[in-house]
Amino acid sequence: MSQQRLIESLTSLFATNLVVFWHDVEGEFASAVEGLTLTNVQLVRLDTTPALRVKLDMEQHPGQRWLVYSTQPEPEPTKDWLLDVRLRSKSFRADSTSILLEDLGLTTQALRHHLKDRAKFLRAKDRLDRLKRLVLPGDAALDLDRKMLAVLTRADQPELFAMLQRLYAAFVVDGVADLSVQPKAWQDITANDLAPSFWAMVQAQLGYVDVNPSLRDLLLRILVTDYCRSLDGPPPRQLEHFVLPDRTLAANASVFVARWRSDMAHFTHYNALAQAVARELELSAMLAGQGSEQLADCMTFEDVELRVVQDLKQRIVSGAGANMDVVHALIARRRDGHWANPLLASANERTRALAACYDALSAAADFFTLKARHAGGFSFVDAGAAYAQYRDELFRFDQLYRHFHNAADTVEPTGWAVLHGLRETIEGVYTGWFIPQLSTAWAKVVEGPQGLLQAWALPDVTPQQAFFDRKVMPLFDAGIKRVFVVISDALRYEVAHELVQLTNSKSRFKASLEDMLGVLPSYTALGMAALLPHQTLAYKESANLDVLADGHLVATLEQRSEHLRPFGGLAVRAEDLMSLGKEKGRELVREQRLIYVYHDRIDMTGDKQGSETKTFEAAAQTVQELSQLLGFIINSLNGSTVLVTADHGFIYQDAPLDGADKSTLDDKPAGTLKAKKRYLIGRNLGASSKAWSGNTAVTAGTTPEGSLDFWVPKGASRFHFAGGARFVHGSAMPQEVVVPLIKVRESEADHAKTRYVNINLLGASNKVVTSTQRFEFIQSDAVSERVLPRSVVIALRDGDKPISDEQSLTFDSTSQLLDERKRSVFLTVSAGAHDPHKRYDLVVRDAGTKVEVLRVPFKVDLAFGNDF
Repeated sequence: MSQQRLIESLTSLFATNLVVFWHDVEGEFASAVEGLTLTNVQLVRLDTTPALRVKLDMEQHPGQRWLVYSTQPEPEPTKDWLLDVRLRSKSFRADSTSILLEDLGLTTQALRHHLKDRAKFLRAKDRLDRLKRLVLPGDAALDLDRKMLAVLTRADQPELFAMLQRLYAAFVVDGVADLSVQPKAWQDITANDLAPSFWAMVQAQLGYVDVNPSLRDLLLRILVTDYCRSLDGPPPRQLEHFVLPDRTLAANASVFVARWRSDMAHFTHYNALAQAVARELELSAMLAGQGSEQLADCMTFEDVELRVVQDLKQRIVSGAGANMDVVHALIARRRDGHWANPLLASANERTRALAACYDALSAAADFFTLKARHAGGFSFVDAGAAYAQYRDELFRFDQLYRHFHNAADTVEPTGWAVLHGLRETIEGVYTGWFIPQLSTAWAKVVEGPQGLLQAWALPDVTPQQAFFDRKVMPLFDAGIKRVFVVISDALRYEVAHELVQLTNSKSRFKASLEDMLGVLPSYTALGMAALLPHQTLAYKESANLDVLADGHLVATLEQRSEHLRPFGGLAVRAEDLMSLGKEKGRELVREQRLIYVYHDRIDMTGDKQGSETKTFEAAAQTVQELSQLLGFIINSLNGSTVLVTADHGFIYQDAPLDGADKSTLDDKPAGTLKAKKRYLIGRNLGASSKAWSGNTAVTAGTTPEGSLDFWVPKGASRFHFAGGARFVHGSAMPQEVVVPLIKVRESEADHAKTRYVNINLLGASNKVVTSTQRFEFIQSDAVSERVLPRSVVIALRDGDKPISDEQSLTFDSTSQLLDERKRSVFLTVSAGAHDPHKRYDLVVRDAGTKVEVLRVPFKVDLAFGNDF
């Protein structure tokens, strides 16, 4: 200690005391004490002045300040002539250990020897400064060691779990785990003689004991223990010797890894290490004989996730739609776990792929369930019944087929083959059963003297060419001042159905789905013209075979905008409208009453050979883009009413086509003016047994003189494959001619507001008596368009501090039955002393926002449970 520091410390003591005793046993300051300049302080040295003389001098000068210095230890009280003075004075120590005690704010003199033992650690100023922030006055030797370890590991908190996370993070470099490394922090621990304290703490909290303990071995023991504890059944014999022996303390291993997995700063390190451990254990071979039920709650290793996916895939294929409730329940449990959790998908490619595996499996299970309901194929009494059944239910085949392939395509970049067999099965059912069966049944109500082609009209179904008169004009008649019409090229009915669900999940938006019978042939030029306001439609025989609306060319955006001007309207591309922003957008539409907004993602992608395989990806993008467009129109442009529709739908199959999919025409019929994959248009085409034929006067309402004949392939076949053939439209299948019409309104009514499902805890007992306890919850209301699903995280807490692992649950049931809306979770309580009389809480928080959803008080009495 410097002389100035000595003066400052002594001056501070003399500010409130007349007498200060300084016993410098090692004589470090014997020569320096005389040179101390202390104002109004008399120095006396007990090595040169007898104690009795000092006592008498003090009594004769009662107001004098005295510094009593000695190189001897404090005498026994019975031999101390100055005991009465000492009892009303202060002691001062200036040796390095005493200074450390003072600097650290410690009050226990018994720590002096311990601090000497830790001199190597305490020499570094930066370590000492960090230690000061953690130390409490009453800390004992074990507390100090724990906090020194926290300093060396740079842990967020001076507790074992935080230290282990930091130590094991150093095992991972650039995402690759090396179990043989010696982290710099561990080298510092051993260099500062703190390794015994570390292993003592590990033993006390995890029950880990080994003759030659190591971080690598500890990691294996922790992960295997967590895995075996969560298995439904006995652990594999090959792993038994890795399980931590103390059953009570072993629970802490599960608590630790659960926290590690849920820590956004460290879960990637966990993933890499868990995969490295699984490889070393050759875990995949042990998992081969285990089913999904046994592994349902095992979240330790990614190999478990892969095994569950594999097992569920086999069940779906072999089950053919039967008993899919169990499959869906297992999928839900795994999605709430770690490796396939959607909340982590954006940050991790493998998590994204695993989440997509379950999306694909869920779609496949629903697909086969739907097929099982129609095992005998399809039969319709008339075209109206066929149209209605597709609109109300059968569109789900197309939707689920799309959902499956979208998800499976997300998995493909990983190189995993787990979905390949399922993809082939789905493809076989869709292209080899659903499309042919639907085509056959549909043909029966389309063909013939009473068939749909003869009139191309259905009761209570609006024909597409009547869209403006029947759907837009009534809105103006009802007093609405401005109407937005959004036309998305090739927006199929099943994609629009998904858009409606997404729209209704937003507060203040109310969307309803209707339908129209599309014009035939079902292609862009005719469909787009039919949707415009018009009195007449007619073909103009030109190179482009344009369709005229009231005699006007309407093929381009500019032509459509000019056509809309007499109606107080304009046409604009969706991307151009969005790019204007709020103020310029409002300026554009301020004087308009009718705004046609054109969007093109699906057709632009699918109608090109180089990109047609991205059709389903484009459909998913379309849902998001149209949702954003609707939000912009309603929120920024004050559009109170928006109609969303399409010019036509489409047919798409993922597998390449072969000759059986081709409706071979020997030659184009004389009079052909335009020939495409799914239609021929011309004059005096006649009829063909290989095609459905008709005239646009019947199927699109064109004028007699402006009408043309057409041929379209029967079913889902193509006339030719040039330019790609997986994505097509133009013919009369329901996927092409059931045209969606979505009406979106802004509404402030309560029924138009969305909310999340409510969650309640079941059971009367509010006491935890076992280290692993089951909690059952009920989703009090069914998920609907306005009642949204909710993912939550659940833990037992002491205030805000968790005393258990944290588990996730998703409440997304649409069932009206209470029993089908129950979900349960097992929580593992950390080992240790839990006051049976203290209040703890079961806390449920929203997984995304961390907002508290539910808090229920509990008592924790593990001693009671251990007695039985």
